[in-house]
Amino acid sequence: MPDNPEGAILQRDKLSYAIVPRTPVGLVSADILENMGRVARKYNIPIIKVTSGQRMALVGIKKDEVDKIWEDLGMDVGRAIELCLHYVQACPGTAVCKFGVRDSLGVGTELEKLFVGMELPAKVKIGVSGCPLCCGESFVRDIGVIGKKKGWTLIFGGNSAGRPRIGDIVAEGLSKEEVLDLAKRCLEYYAANGKKRERTARFIERIGIEALKQSVL
Repeated sequence: MPDNPEGAILQRDKLSYAIVPRTPVGLVSADILENMGRVARKYNIPIIKVTSGQRMALVGIKKDEVDKIWEDLGMDVGRAIELCLHYVQACPGTAVCKFGVRDSLGVGTELEKLFVGMELPAKVKIGVSGCPLCCGESFVRDIGVIGKKKGWTLIFGGNSAGRPRIGDIVAEGLSKEEVLDLAKRCLEYYAANGKKRERTARFIERIGIEALKQSVL
């Protein structure tokens, strides 16, 4: 609704709100967690929910306290309903996982920095996996990235919603720089040619993956 406070989502009861602080690739520090707990106690926030996008939603907030809570949190808004990048999820990759072959946290962080704030036809979600086990759910995200021994694989047009779709492989064997650049070209093409509220899955079904490849490769 137009009169919603900045970064707040009206809940089912039509009285309370939820906010989702931005936590790139799901990484949070001890300071962030401690401050979030302090804020939740101060404002009697009844629910803190870990979301599927590796973020934490604070739910049950009074409208007149939303701005104060954002100020106390000192965190950026994690967009949840706007037509833009919502989140980048990533597995631990080579940072800690014994199966990791690529730095998924590093690439995921760079992708989020690259696309946060970019206007898009619809919401976009990105999944980054540091090995072919695909714990970052890369095949069912608008943009998916998978790390393999011979380089990165880029996937486009996946979706896990009501009409699920396995994304198409756009290119394989990419360096970190190449996968970041190709992801940028794919999203720019989508931004220029997608219809309003048309997710990448429906976009690719409409134009075909070969049309995308011919334009970005």
